[in-house]
Amino acid sequence: MKIAALAGGTGAAKLLRGLARLVDPGDLTIIGNTGDDLDLWGLHVSPDLDTVCYTLAGIVDAIKGWGLGDESFHALDAMQRFGEPTWFNLGDRDLATHLHRTGLLRQGRTLTQVTASVAAGLGVAQRVLPMSNQPVRTGVLGPDGWLDFQEYFVREKAQIAVRAVRYEGAESARPAPGVVEAILEARAVIVCPSNPITSVGPILAVPGIARALGESRATALAISPIVGGEAVSGPAGRLMAACGLPVSAVGVAQVYAPWLDTIVLDQRDAGLAAELAALGVSAVTTDTLMTSPEKEIALARRILDALR
Repeated sequence: MKIAALAGGTGAAKLLRGLARLVDPGDLTIIGNTGDDLDLWGLHVSPDLDTVCYTLAGIVDAIKGWGLGDESFHALDAMQRFGEPTWFNLGDRDLATHLHRTGLLRQGRTLTQVTASVAAGLGVAQRVLPMSNQPVRTGVLGPDGWLDFQEYFVREKAQIAVRAVRYEGAESARPAPGVVEAILEARAVIVCPSNPITSVGPILAVPGIARALGESRATALAISPIVGGEAVSGPAGRLMAACGLPVSAVGVAQVYAPWLDTIVLDQRDAGLAAELAALGVSAVTTDTLMTSPEKEIALARRILDALR
């Protein structure tokens, strides 16, 4: 079964780790969000792509769900002495990834080529693609003006009120090579349990990707990152509310409704099935909280069963 997966960071990475235990690597293409990317200390950092790659490589920090395990932060401490920003925690081993990425980009390589190099260097067998080779940056409008997503999410700890969200550069961006083809050739498109506003939203904002999803003959299935009216992690609920969406699987389905066939929701949200049916989306209920590797695999198996 050829699968194209739209992915953000930690929640997506857990599901993909489960899928990787059940699906041939050659059958899984991951289309990653780059709206969270940032430039720090002269380096190009791609947090969501790196989280996916670190997780599939088995080297992610198991407690945090991002960054590398057994990490140190000597460079971060040293940069603070020079007055450099240190609100974004770059670990010493993590720096190697960003140095490698930035060096290749400066040589004229595309982000697609660089991501393939990072994945290969880490031993990731699945194909990992950025959504676009052109920069798209998610911005969040707070009380005092616009912030880049990482400024909002990490520096401000997602604690400020949000008035609007934008995807700067999206209108002039193009899907990265292979992205549209992966969607059109897939038997299934899986939208991972990622923030629909700031993880999947930037992917859909790239012209041509949403159209490909509408044209694809693949079954489109999403996993809701909202359980019991709250986000499993992160600010997805607050951002959905700021965008006028119900903070539930129904709100998630509304974002994807033009092309979504099925949504997987937690069993405690089974009562939403009728509202989802009114949107033309069928509901599959199961335990969606991936609190262990075994639960990641169980959710992945339930998804594959639903797709079959």
